[in-house]
Amino acid sequence: MDRLIYTAHMAMAEQRLDRQALTHELANVTTVGFKRAYEVANRSVRVEGDGFDTRFLPRAVTTNIVNMSPGPQMVTGRALDVSMNDLTVLGVFSKDNQLTWTRRGDLKIDPDGFLRTGEGYLVSDDKGKPISMPLGSFNFNITNDGEILAMDPAFPENGETSISKLNIKDTTGIDLVRRSDGLFQPVKGIDGSNDFETGPGIASVNSRVLEGSNVNTVTTLVKFIDHSRSFEMQTRVIKEMKDNDSSGESMMRLS
Repeated sequence: MDRLIYTAHMAMAEQRLDRQALTHELANVTTVGFKRAYEVANRSVRVEGDGFDTRFLPRAVTTNIVNMSPGPQMVTGRALDVSMNDLTVLGVFSKDNQLTWTRRGDLKIDPDGFLRTGEGYLVSDDKGKPISMPLGSFNFNITNDGEILAMDPAFPENGETSISKLNIKDTTGIDLVRRSDGLFQPVKGIDGSNDFETGPGIASVNSRVLEGSNVNTVTTLVKFIDHSRSFEMQTRVIKEMKDNDSSGESMMRLS
């Protein structure tokens, strides 16, 4: 009975990782460009020591690979909003000035003229440098290949001028993991860096559109309900074993 209680307790304890991942997903349902990660799978581990060789306990295993499935498209009409197509990611600089990657495309110009994401990270150009934008009442346009164009409305006859180009890459066949700051980095970068060779697909963006989170709220809530029922079942098993142990102790006392 003690071993059965231990098995039930282990199942309850190992499910905490799944609950943490589900909580993280629900907290980011409305986050622009959010991608699920930390997939949790259960596997059986044989218990070493006294007892039968058939004794196994459940263990949770997490996989920090970013799920790149697309989220819903939200048309904003804002010139600096972009959504990444297919498996495209956008290069940005983290707080420690490392090149990292994101799917968040709500871009803005800071007071110093640098292009940043909605979270405040500097956006990288195709040469790995921060993008500097002209200040003033310019009309901007971002093409499908990530080129940033600007036009001065005071001189429309001059047409659009190329300012820079977004550092976008295709991640087909490339595994990305989520960092502690929410940005992405490849499992294997070039010479130990976070840069990588673009995949065989075409990296492209849509202008004036944002991508929503790829978290399915209904699926996540159903998983929470399933976890709640599983927790109740394991608690009931432990209580039943305690009652059985008390009954056995009473019988031994009477004898």
